[in-house]
Amino acid sequence: MEPGLLHKIHVIGNGIGSLFFSSFAAAKFRERLEPNKERCPPHVLQVIEEELTKLQLLEASSSEFNVTRNYLDWLTALPWGNHSDENFDVHRAQTILDEDHYGLTDVKERILEFIAVGKLRGIAQGKIICLSGPPGVGKTSIGRSIARALNRKFYRFSVGGLADVAEIKGHRRTYIGAMPGKMVQCLKNVGTANPLVLIDEIDKLGRGHAGDPASALLELLDPEQNANFLDHYLDVPIDLSKVLFVCTANVVEMIPNPLLDRMEVIAIAGYITDEKMHIARDYLEKTTREACGIKPEQVEVTDAALLGLIENYCREAGVRNLQKHIEKIYRKIALQLVRQGVSNEPPPVVGDQVVGADEATEKPVNELSEIVVEGETLIGAESEEGSHHEPASEISTEADQMQTDIPADKIPCAVDNPLDSKDEIEAEKLQETEASKIVEKVLIDTPNLSDFVGKPVFHAERIYDQTPVGVVMGLAWTAMGGSTLYIEITQVEQGEGKGALHITGQLGDVMKESAQIAHTVARAILLEKEPDSPFFVNSKLHLHVPAGATPKDGPSAGCTMITSMLSLAMNKPVKKDLAMTGEVTLTGRILPIGGVKEKTIAARRSDVKTVIFPSANRRDFDELAANVKEGLEVHFVDDYNQIFDLAFNHDRDTEK
Repeated sequence: MEPGLLHKIHVIGNGIGSLFFSSFAAAKFRERLEPNKERCPPHVLQVIEEELTKLQLLEASSSEFNVTRNYLDWLTALPWGNHSDENFDVHRAQTILDEDHYGLTDVKERILEFIAVGKLRGIAQGKIICLSGPPGVGKTSIGRSIARALNRKFYRFSVGGLADVAEIKGHRRTYIGAMPGKMVQCLKNVGTANPLVLIDEIDKLGRGHAGDPASALLELLDPEQNANFLDHYLDVPIDLSKVLFVCTANVVEMIPNPLLDRMEVIAIAGYITDEKMHIARDYLEKTTREACGIKPEQVEVTDAALLGLIENYCREAGVRNLQKHIEKIYRKIALQLVRQGVSNEPPPVVGDQVVGADEATEKPVNELSEIVVEGETLIGAESEEGSHHEPASEISTEADQMQTDIPADKIPCAVDNPLDSKDEIEAEKLQETEASKIVEKVLIDTPNLSDFVGKPVFHAERIYDQTPVGVVMGLAWTAMGGSTLYIEITQVEQGEGKGALHITGQLGDVMKESAQIAHTVARAILLEKEPDSPFFVNSKLHLHVPAGATPKDGPSAGCTMITSMLSLAMNKPVKKDLAMTGEVTLTGRILPIGGVKEKTIAARRSDVKTVIFPSANRRDFDELAANVKEGLEVHFVDDYNQIFDLAFNHDRDTEK
């Protein structure tokens, strides 16, 4: 046959094979699309039909074939119009949320509202919720609980440090290795068009040479636009209006304003001590104990130990650090229990060797070197003496004969050496004695807590039982929830016209300005109360805020600074167990502050009895839980003269 003819046959064969492969691939895609064909949007069906037609005309060896096949693979794999059945039972959702998290009333209430609206409408439209709060308060786990409560599929992806727009919007199909964005991948993975998507760390979005991801998220998270979300790879609109987006952020201020405008922010301030106790007892301790393989009857952690752990080691707003400390305690308990077990349970010993049960049962008689019966030694087949003097068969016969002559109750077991059995009996008795002993329960209490977690990290914030002249307790918001701090002022030098103010304590610009304002207002108030006093005119003062290594800044220390200056000027200490917070204007007006819950918690932690808040914060305080407000006498003021009366006129009854 001519070579040219062979070549033509080969080419024709390849063409027929390619067409067959193309038809097979097209049939596979049609079969995959069939279940969702009725729910698939018409514009998507049209694109799929066009691509299938093109696929059948392409050769399998061409590069365009692989591009088209991958494109069809994604188009037909998406759950077009396929929604999972949602749970609109509010009571069941409440139970699930309470099982997973203690407290967080605001968040749970918002989720139940969402479910209630869905029940009344019969369909739940997707929303964009942003959970903001410090690390470790359970923002990510709340997302999982919401998905479980709604009976929706859950998908999480973190955008922390994300600098490539293609991660969200997808690549163009012309690029090698092109892929759709995260949302298309999400829909393919979960298999439904209404999952719950958790976008983690949205405040840590990056911005690189490949565009601005924060701007790319605008279309994704806009309820008015995401019904026609366009991925660069698919190039067909996708309906994401049924998706429930939950975003998490530590600092809301880091989120770009256009993006923040599309979200409903729910702030999670953190947990108070009582809530941390419940979480540690009902959630963290139980989970950690099971993870370490320790039974509940083997260990007891007292409430006093947990309280000491929370107060002296884990004061931050979240509970992640508390979980680490509880895990540390249980790891040491596990080691202690295992050490007890090892020292109390020696391995079974036969002679000088440790023999396992399998070895003892499988070892035949003729493999034993010696069997001693009432002073007589039976020589086994593998004994050195037997191998030198007699054949193995004769020795075996002799051994059988001798065993036959021995009474039945005197016949030893193949592995029971009477000399060694004595040791075995003693070992068994020892094991039984040790087994009968109950392992002493490990008790974790305040005295031995430091043996498990080391020395305390935090100490009592309260330095003075009764604040001396020139010292006043203030309230501050910190990343760990809230704390009390002291404003101290003393007179450095006195002389004609030496009035000045020196500031220390690593204060920020705002607090430095507050100190200057406080100095001016204090001079005006002293002039009004004691017109003849030249104190501020002739005194060089030094204002200090302790813990100088810690940077401090914030607009809420003005009234505390004024009070400390007036205390020194009048040589009169302030009321016992008093703390205050609020910024002051030059005219003496008290401005509202933030972090009311955290500051209230800090006041209770330091056993403060009387707290002064600005009048504008009355509503914030009223919204707090009853257990947070318990035992506090709170006064709301809008002018500094009211603070003056509360701080220095100790015997006068003032209105709350």
